[in-house]
Amino acid sequence: MKRIKKNSIRLQKNYRLWCKCMALGERTGCHQLPERSFCFRGYQLPVCARCTGVIIGYLLAVPVCILSGINRCISILGCICMLADWTLQACKIKPSTNTRRFITGILGDYGIMSVQIGLIKKFILMLRNLREVEHYA
Repeated sequence: MKRIKKNSIRLQKNYRLWCKCMALGERTGCHQLPERSFCFRGYQLPVCARCTGVIIGYLLAVPVCILSGINRCISILGCICMLADWTLQACKIKPSTNTRRFITGILGDYGIMSVQIGLIKKFILMLRNLREVEHYA
């Protein structure tokens, strides 16, 4: 009987945590459609497959761009891949799968984030140059 009660309490805690995560996912703007989301141990992830890829793409872009620099061609191609998948799905030409949504989410948002990092780097360099010019003036 104690084992059943402990399992029940653990399930209630898991469910409350899942509800909080789903609320957080909703605040990101994700539609959270169950058929477009991955599940883990019976729980739907708080964001859809594409948004999961987007988050991973953002997280991958920061260390990769810092360590190896920004490759504009890869960034642009990643964005085009995500746009193409989204367009094909939106125009009902070809239905997308969760795996494809996930992969294009990673590629697209890696591209977007690397462009943003590049712009931030240029802005910082511009500010440094302005300071140097002011210093010598």
